[in-house]
Amino acid sequence: MTDAAQSIQSDSRARRNVWILVAAQAILGSQLPMIYTIAGLAGSMLAPNVCLATLPVSMIVIGSMTTAPWLSSAMQMLGRRAGFFIGVFGGILGAAVSARGLWVSSFPLFLLGSYLTGIYVSAQGFYRFAAADTASDDFRPKAISYVMAGGLVSAMIGPTLGTSLADAYVVPFLGTYLGAIAINIVGMSLFFLLDIPKPPRPEAGAPRGRSRLELLRDPTVLVAMICGMTTYALMNLVMTSTPLAVVGCGFETETAGYVVTAHVLAMFIPSFFTGHLISRFGVRTVISAGLLILAGGGVVALSGVELEQFFLALILLGLGWNFGFIGATTMLSQAHAPEERGRVQGMNDTLVFGCVALASLVSGGLMNCTGGDAQQGWMSVNLAMAPFLALAGGALIWLALRPED
Repeated sequence: MTDAAQSIQSDSRARRNVWILVAAQAILGSQLPMIYTIAGLAGSMLAPNVCLATLPVSMIVIGSMTTAPWLSSAMQMLGRRAGFFIGVFGGILGAAVSARGLWVSSFPLFLLGSYLTGIYVSAQGFYRFAAADTASDDFRPKAISYVMAGGLVSAMIGPTLGTSLADAYVVPFLGTYLGAIAINIVGMSLFFLLDIPKPPRPEAGAPRGRSRLELLRDPTVLVAMICGMTTYALMNLVMTSTPLAVVGCGFETETAGYVVTAHVLAMFIPSFFTGHLISRFGVRTVISAGLLILAGGGVVALSGVELEQFFLALILLGLGWNFGFIGATTMLSQAHAPEERGRVQGMNDTLVFGCVALASLVSGGLMNCTGGDAQQGWMSVNLAMAPFLALAGGALIWLALRPED
């Protein structure tokens, strides 16, 4: 069989897997904007100190960070399907425990449920890598981009569903978490349809690939991780505080949901063409554009707290995240050998979600404890983006100026 025929056959399987993962991203992924929209508000209700309002969001991300290493190893041994089922069960358990915490007004129990929800978040993070597993080099950036585009549906229904269910019961926000349980149960059947072979067990003497330290010494791997950490952490820093800022500036909770919906739409709509842009202009150019757009979103947010400014700032935040994160994922997928997959992907997501956890925790402190009102807190959140954008931009420039090996 010729190389071209093998590529066509491989991409036929890859396209089928992509559509399944798109559906999973759309259905199962809708629980995340639901929960992210509500978690900070529920935290404000339960937390003993308002500065801890966004701690539930931080616990979700900490759960994802600590899950990524062992879940990546489990997928390397057992296959993607088994890992994705583990994620679904984590989502069910996390939503159930969070609901119980709301029912008994227990902040620690609510935090435990948030941590368990992080197991699902970690599994969803591997959808983009799973899309690349069976894809040819040419199709890989498009496969990653299309799977990310599945978030478009979740963006449309998640925040609206979350806020509409928030008052469905006497206990505020309980309905949102019960809805998340139902979403996990409905969506889990999709993974029976995946056709991604388990990675072969290495034979004696087979290449084992580079160690984690050696991978971090690879300039492309290092810069891809820095850009992935920066774009995801800054997006989370600002998005976590957005519902608190919108409500704190005098708008309704429902309005905060609309702002988050616009943001998440901006995160995923560009995915229909981001892969094509990477193929045409190169991955470094697309990441650079993402960083510049993130900076533009910060400038808009700093210009005022009218509703149109919230909308525009969050739309730019979503678009910048899309270019930066999909670009970083593509760069990373091109920089390691198959036998290094579990090692580098687990390490990457641990670092990414570690930074996201820190960002979400800092977000609440900046928002609620750095000024006299919500507007001053919102300014502090957006000013905090600047040094990290400079770090990622500098890393890209350094990589571009390095002599080719």
